[in-house]
Amino acid sequence: MARIIPFRAFRPPRNMVHLVASRSFVSYSRSGLSHKLSTNPYSFINIINPEFGDRKKTKSNTINRFKKVRDKYQQFIQEGTFIQDEEDSFYVYRQKFKGKIFTGIIAGASIDDYENGTIKKHEHTILKREVVFKNYLETTDMNAEPVLMTYPDDDRIKAVLEKCLQEVAEYDYMSANGACHQFWKISNTEDIQLIQKRFESFDALYIADGHHRCASSNLLGHELRRKNPDHKGTEKYNYLMSFFVPESELNILEFNRVVEDLNGLSDEEFLTKLNDFFDVTELSVTAFKPKSYNQIGMYLSGIWYALDAKIGTFDQNHPVEKLDVSILSKNILEPILGIGDLRKDKRVQFYGARNDTEMLTKLVDSGKMKVAFALHPVTIDQLKNVADMHSYMPPKSTYIEPKIRSGLALYKISD
Repeated sequence: MARIIPFRAFRPPRNMVHLVASRSFVSYSRSGLSHKLSTNPYSFINIINPEFGDRKKTKSNTINRFKKVRDKYQQFIQEGTFIQDEEDSFYVYRQKFKGKIFTGIIAGASIDDYENGTIKKHEHTILKREVVFKNYLETTDMNAEPVLMTYPDDDRIKAVLEKCLQEVAEYDYMSANGACHQFWKISNTEDIQLIQKRFESFDALYIADGHHRCASSNLLGHELRRKNPDHKGTEKYNYLMSFFVPESELNILEFNRVVEDLNGLSDEEFLTKLNDFFDVTELSVTAFKPKSYNQIGMYLSGIWYALDAKIGTFDQNHPVEKLDVSILSKNILEPILGIGDLRKDKRVQFYGARNDTEMLTKLVDSGKMKVAFALHPVTIDQLKNVADMHSYMPPKSTYIEPKIRSGLALYKISD
């Protein structure tokens, strides 16, 4: 049984939302970030970077820095850049981007559901990062980037959302990347209760993106419970802001890999070693994407190859070992190229999202990288199977859309 709650969001006025809402901070290049901060004082990015232009700065990921973020956030509230809604609501966000349409519900998800396994995960988290973000949440008292979760397609929820979409949107604008963003409130008690009851019928929800944010909110919630002698269980810290998208609308893209050398091997030696694990086929194409699972595309010295994993070289019954990202790591990156830790080895880089295989070709042709590997994307069923078995995917296994804008709706953690 999954539990979700409505909440009173802090959000921008309608005539300012296109100025305030922004991409995630980590998606900006250094020059792009500087341009955004210097040209748009209303962007949410200014809250995350409160010391832009200051000669003396606090150390990143410290309480002092987080206090600066909190002060900037409070300044935005005082100036009317963020206004809190008067009634608890669910929020419907729709994004249209590059031919895809995503429609979901922004709501609070229960940290107890995270603890008891109703909310399921497929990625490892790092405790140090969990603690840093927990401190950030506690100090700033806001959650601005919801965890992306997915739920089973449900006709009754869909009917409520379709009814909502017929109304005039609170927000309706296009961002510079060509994405259309629309936003509605659901404040009707009957509709809220219907959605909550439908979620209560779900045995599981799955984290699609935001594992560290989820773990950090869980850490903070339990810490605040211990500090509160009058804890009742209904406090806002018992929930974390999440964006729920039905499984059929989730878009899972691949993360491709490029490696800067062959670990001392010649091309011929490398190809010979591959034959132990793959049927290697040379292709007469300028770009290649795998056609099926257990097939990997490889670009080496101006030639594309199809690498079809041989039966018996991987565990077909294990939810993680049979993934193409695992086959690549276990049969090429680790034993042949000497790359054991994908998080730390600087010889390997990741290119996913909407970078096409032509970019992989350019990286190798430029001489910056030696070999590129193109992967088939993970499916939603594969993701769920991994999570159901309490297993974890390798790093950078998926790039999942939609990516919701930061600053559209902010969740106040304290009551």
